Amino acid sequence: MNPYVFIVGCPRSGTTLLQRMVDAHPAIAITPETHWIPRFFRRRTGLTPEGLVTAELIASLFEYERFTRLNLGREIIESLVASECPISYATFVSNVFDLYGKAQGKRLVGDKTPGYVQDISLLHDLWPHAKFVHLIRDGRDIYLSMKSWSRGERTLGRFSTWNEDPVTTTAAFWKHRVQVGREQGRVLGPELYYELRYESLVAEPKQECAALCEFLKIRYNNAMLSFHEGQTRAEPGLSSKDSWLPVTVGLRNWRKEMPAPDIERFEAAAGDLLVELGYERMFANLSGENLEHAQRIQSVFSLAMQRRGLPQRRKLP
Repeated sequence: MNPYVFIVGCPRSGTTLLQRMVDAHPAIAITPETHWIPRFFRRRTGLTPEGLVTAELIASLFEYERFTRLNLGREIIESLVASECPISYATFVSNVFDLYGKAQGKRLVGDKTPGYVQDISLLHDLWPHAKFVHLIRDGRDIYLSMKSWSRGERTLGRFSTWNEDPVTTTAAFWKHRVQVGREQGRVLGPELYYELRYESLVAEPKQECAALCEFLKIRYNNAMLSFHEGQTRAEPGLSSKDSWLPVTVGLRNWRKEMPAPDIERFEAAAGDLLVELGYERMFANLSGENLEHAQRIQSVFSLAMQRRGLPQRRKLP
């Protein structure tokens, strides 16, 4: 049943690279980022209180630019709700993914939307058999990528602490996203939840893709490593994403590019998670001033998350 897999992770973790590698496999297609799936369900956009689809959903979807990127005609989408028997939101989305797969000539269809790392539990409730791949990258490299990203300020600038201290704000953001994803994912068990490290993916792409295919229960195909062929562009100023670079080690290197004071502030806020994930720390002993600063920023960040109604961490049973 589709959606077959969701590729999730903190933004700037390399999910676009992974999307392209998986999408290059002849057995599975990965949609462009959707963003609307949990959002429309939570808000009951075009749905009855029971979660059944109405014609209003179709209108809302075609007003949403990201949905139109699927390149599915309005008439065929409207046909999904033309029956006198109402269908559930989960069935409707599954049918949309089936149509996308048919257009791509593939039976299995997945989704890559990094922010869904916060929505694993909801998506699992809607599709109990869907698999989740959580891509994790060293948070210090996330910061380097975030600060040079054209959308970085739009993503983290929502938080008042960004202007004061983007390093610690990114650390709090990364820590929250990774922990929420891990906590929700681990409840599902190893048949449905899989963690993959970005660093391992770029260092040993064939080995990691083969292991991923085993989790996805599809046969490994070398096309996953040649996703960039015919796509790579060498124009000056293009980002690695727009350049369609092949798998490349060292696009970000916090050890060389991040000033020591920034590293210390990041580790004061998220060093415990770095250690838990097996990443090395530069600072074994942190100053009380940096720890107090990190705690204050974290408190402000957490309060902002609550006010925005964003998913929070929860203790595992």
